[in-house]
Amino acid sequence: MDRRQLLISGLGLSAASLFAKRLKLDRTRLSTVTDESGKTPAENFEFAKKYGLRYLEVRQVPGAKMHYADMPEADLKTAAKEFADNGVKVSFFNSGQCKFALPGTDYTRQRPETPEVKAKRVARDQQSFDKRMETLGKSIRASQILGCDKVRIFAFLRVAEPEKVMQRVYDVIGPMVKVAEKEGIKLLLENEVACNVARCDELAAAMKAIPSKAFGINWDPLNGHHLKEEVFPHGYALLPKKKLWNVQVKGKSILKEFPADYLDWAAIYAALEKDGYAGQVGLECHIFGEQLIQRSHQCMQEMIRLAEQRQS
Repeated sequence: MDRRQLLISGLGLSAASLFAKRLKLDRTRLSTVTDESGKTPAENFEFAKKYGLRYLEVRQVPGAKMHYADMPEADLKTAAKEFADNGVKVSFFNSGQCKFALPGTDYTRQRPETPEVKAKRVARDQQSFDKRMETLGKSIRASQILGCDKVRIFAFLRVAEPEKVMQRVYDVIGPMVKVAEKEGIKLLLENEVACNVARCDELAAAMKAIPSKAFGINWDPLNGHHLKEEVFPHGYALLPKKKLWNVQVKGKSILKEFPADYLDWAAIYAALEKDGYAGQVGLECHIFGEQLIQRSHQCMQEMIRLAEQRQS
């Protein structure tokens, strides 16, 4: 090998090393959902500063009982400035898009409905369905103002045999993806235990059915676990890695005091790094009650411990 070849080889190794370093899952790649890590936006920023976080996921405005998507534009711009002033970016926009029953389907319920309750619910779901593009537009507008290009979507409430309605689901979501793509926004389908896409194989099928560069995955492993899926390593292996754009951690899945829900996040972190995952890992604590925010602190400490353990 001559000097020129050695130089090229060295540069190549250097570039590869830099790329590998950029993809390390350290605390700078972690985030948390706004309405579970503080009672006010100011507390969110204090949470981020305490743990050295560069990102937050948005959903409800803490203390306001309002989704960011429903904020007036002037208030959104003020919120965007607050994020920027505190050195925090929005990594993911948690919308509730399509988390209702697809009209004409009867979703699986644990409790029976009276005819009156069902009639009201069906009418409400139909209204949500009819307004889906308007709702999508609000989420797109809000995420753009906040500087985020990833918006969550669901696959409608889960029926007894999801495979029988999935083509209808794809036919509804497909046009929504096209609208988002024109606006420079990606729609990320979440595997939600209550929805028609809950397992990794169902996520993979959806990605094949709607092969758009603006359609990807928000993976929440505990949701599949609740359907008795072996989420890791089996389920994870089924996911198209190039479509994996956001990952969420439920609190009970990372704290050993909840053995029924505990997952091996150290191994999941390692797999994500190995496969070149470039997105964020966001905490959605979901240990509800008066200790929710305290639990979010506890979970973030464990997320950071696992991340830094990998770097040592």
